[in-house]
Amino acid sequence: MSDTTATVQLAKAGPEYGVGVYRDITEWAATTPDWMQSAGEIGTELGILVFVALFAVQWWRARTRDDRSMAQALLAPAAVVVVYGLSEIIKIWLHEERPCRDIPNVRTIAECPAPGDWAFPSNHSVIAAASAATLLVTWRLVAAFALPLAVLVALSRVYVGVHYLHDVAAGALLGLVLAPPAPAGRAGPRHLGRRPAATTPGTETGVGRRAPSSIPPGSRGRTPRDRVAPLTQHEEWS
Repeated sequence: MSDTTATVQLAKAGPEYGVGVYRDITEWAATTPDWMQSAGEIGTELGILVFVALFAVQWWRARTRDDRSMAQALLAPAAVVVVYGLSEIIKIWLHEERPCRDIPNVRTIAECPAPGDWAFPSNHSVIAAASAATLLVTWRLVAAFALPLAVLVALSRVYVGVHYLHDVAAGALLGLVLAPPAPAGRAGPRHLGRRPAATTPGTETGVGRRAPSSIPPGSRGRTPRDRVAPLTQHEEWS
């Protein structure tokens, strides 16, 4: 079964079992402190901007590195955009209504999106998971930060009341599976783009190499007559 087929089946079956979980989460969220609700509403959008900033820093670092690093720095956000576009196509195809509009008598932290802004899959989850996955294969130093951030962004969509849990699960699945292959591929040998090491004149190898001199070191600058070996005492009197 393909990932796309599994995602479609999850979308069709989702509301049948997702309503109870959604109500439990939103009812609990309504009892949380005001500061936590504000953090959830702000953080659900701010997390995406953090990933954008990480991609910008990765590109900045790649400017002084090899060609492969630059290629990965460009392919990573490009892959995220492509997967996001796919999630939009799935949204339009399936037309799953937002739970905050479809389920009566629910209290949400965030304002329910306008009609026609479908629920499945969660675009925030797609972007967060795809960003974390591509950073994992191209800049592992930030993976310990990016992966937990992606989880928080995804879960915050249910916490603020604008998605079912299966919406964010499907979005995360799409991002994790489809985004990493492009930047993970070999974009080129690492040595491309590096400046050749400086060489001392006369030490080149291959074409243009200076031929070794047959003149003894102590004889340079002397005329052929001066380089005649001195006569021995026997030769002087013979």
